[in-house]
Amino acid sequence: MNGLAIRAEGLTKRYGDVPAVDGLNLSIPAGSFFGLLGPNGAGKTTTIHMLSTLIRPSAGEAWVAGHSVRTESLAVRSSIGVVFQENALDHRLTVAENLRFAGRLNGLSSREIRQRSDELLELFGLAGHRDRPVAALSGGMRRALDIARGMIHRPRVLFLDEPTIGLDLPARRAIWRHIGRLRASLGITVFLSTHYLEEATDCDEVAFLSNGRIVERGAPGPLIAQLGRCIVEIETDRPAELAKRLEPRLGPVLVEADRVHLRCEDEPGALLQAELASLGSAMRWRRPNLNDVFLWVNRAQTDRRQAA
Repeated sequence: MNGLAIRAEGLTKRYGDVPAVDGLNLSIPAGSFFGLLGPNGAGKTTTIHMLSTLIRPSAGEAWVAGHSVRTESLAVRSSIGVVFQENALDHRLTVAENLRFAGRLNGLSSREIRQRSDELLELFGLAGHRDRPVAALSGGMRRALDIARGMIHRPRVLFLDEPTIGLDLPARRAIWRHIGRLRASLGITVFLSTHYLEEATDCDEVAFLSNGRIVERGAPGPLIAQLGRCIVEIETDRPAELAKRLEPRLGPVLVEADRVHLRCEDEPGALLQAELASLGSAMRWRRPNLNDVFLWVNRAQTDRRQAA
């Protein structure tokens, strides 16, 4: 594996004639933070299900922690933790009882379960809630406990499938603080799947998935830098007409709903700002982010399809 936590070659899953994941190739170093990004239905969850041996690939091969997902499923499962979109907790049990149950399922001794539970409850800010039933916890606390449950056996790779879905912003930020401490203390590989693209900014590498295929990949910083220094958004009731007017003069534009997006190498000057503002009902400029990368990647995909 040459220091790789996850490697995939031509990984494919079809349902009938429809490919949910189509020829995926991955090389993820051990100890890294990787993000698989894309909208709902892009194939993110199917990818995690194949890598965690929950479903069998239709074609291709993958290795997780050095073990084949096709021929060594038990070894793969003992090496990974998985946190799904819906939590795997028993709401009738207490916080400590859920960790104890997970530990027993993973073959840990009573002493190991006590020691690791104490460590994880402290790490995730749940030490004061160990005797509370899960049903009495907030959504953010339940998600933190679910991640702790996935870490009780100290896996080498942690899969997080939309870990903050359904949480409010403060709870989402708290979850990411917990995950940051987890990575710093244990040095594990984290494989994140999310459509909250801003959450992947701290990843070492991200890959954008569309219709089951990777359409762009790289470190977040360089991907964002490719878009220039700022994004100009103009709100208008005639976006297609405005885009056609601006593109010959200002370069590629992107239409999203009632907005036209422009990429700029520098902040727009006062005259250009006034001119652009006069063309729509509102105009603003801001720094680019991973959401913009995704939008412009989709624009490039559309251009290629139309040119074919």
